[in-house]
Amino acid sequence: MKSTGIGRTLDEAIAELPAAQRRAIDKRASELIVEEASLRELRKALGLTQVEVARALNKGQHEISRIEQRGDMLLSTLTSFVAAMGGELELICRFKKRAPVRVIPRHVKKASTRGASEERGKGRRPET
Repeated sequence: MKSTGIGRTLDEAIAELPAAQRRAIDKRASELIVEEASLRELRKALGLTQVEVARALNKGQHEISRIEQRGDMLLSTLTSFVAAMGGELELICRFKKRAPVRVIPRHVKKASTRGASEERGKGRRPET
């Protein structure tokens, strides 16, 4: 028996909506999930494995696992990780009485203009 009124669940209410509206809700829900994703969730959403990201960074898979579990990391590490997944990191500072400001730390900016292989190759064994 179908519930009505106040006893309806969210799933029941959504099921009664037109198909186009249900698709729009699903799309927005997916966008919101990605907006708040961890590095691991983001990597998976992009269809990448830890091994693929590790190869792009010239690191071992175990290092990618450790990076994904960190609660705190250097901006340069996060920038490299995001770049290995095909993205670009933006750091936006928001204040109560000022427009948002995009911050580009010097060390991150320099790293992005140099060859990624230069940065990755320091002190590491060559890829096979």
